[in-house]
Amino acid sequence: MSLAILSSSLKSSALKSVRISSSITSRPASASIWSQRFYSTENKDNKDTAAAGQEAAAEPAGEAKTEEEQKNTAHQEALAAKDKQLAEVKDRLLRTLADMENLRQRTAKEVANTKDYAIQKFAKDLLDTADILNMAIKNVPQDEIAETSSNAHLKSLHTGVAMTRDELLKTFKRYGVESFDPMNEKFDPNLHQANFQVPMPGKEAGTVFDVQKIGFMIKGRVLRPAQVGVVQSTD
Repeated sequence: MSLAILSSSLKSSALKSVRISSSITSRPASASIWSQRFYSTENKDNKDTAAAGQEAAAEPAGEAKTEEEQKNTAHQEALAAKDKQLAEVKDRLLRTLADMENLRQRTAKEVANTKDYAIQKFAKDLLDTADILNMAIKNVPQDEIAETSSNAHLKSLHTGVAMTRDELLKTFKRYGVESFDPMNEKFDPNLHQANFQVPMPGKEAGTVFDVQKIGFMIKGRVLRPAQVGVVQSTD
């Protein structure tokens, strides 16, 4: 009987030991779960705090960037205004230079025209002198001034008149006045003045066969047309 009591007591002690051991073993698991829950909550709070800090730091950076962009925009607008002002000044300068060049050209042209007109008027007054000299030379019979002629005085006079006429024409030429003799040329109403027409067999109609007065040009313009006789058509 004592053996049975001892065996029952040992069983009871062993059962208690198992319960205590189970209780001790289960406590760390609960602590670990609580610890994990606390760490998770703390980590979340830390993340929220960091995010809030980043947002707070980002706000001044964004404001600084916005101020810098505003300054850049203002600088660009100022540069654009200066470029526009410079373009306007350059345009006015070019226009002023063009006006000055046009004025210079007009003034030079007016001065040249005034000079040409003065020479033209003076030359016209001397054309009659040239005509008289030409007429004097033309009206001397060729046999009277031939080498075989004994009329030395007439030959000398003819030579002197011809030299005077030639010197006058050279003076005309120095001032842009040139003579032209259209003998045997085709009649040109822009250069010639037909004083009379005569039908002449064997000659082409419209040809100049007689020059009463030679023509004169000044600076490429007709100063006086040549006064001529023209072959008339027989048709």
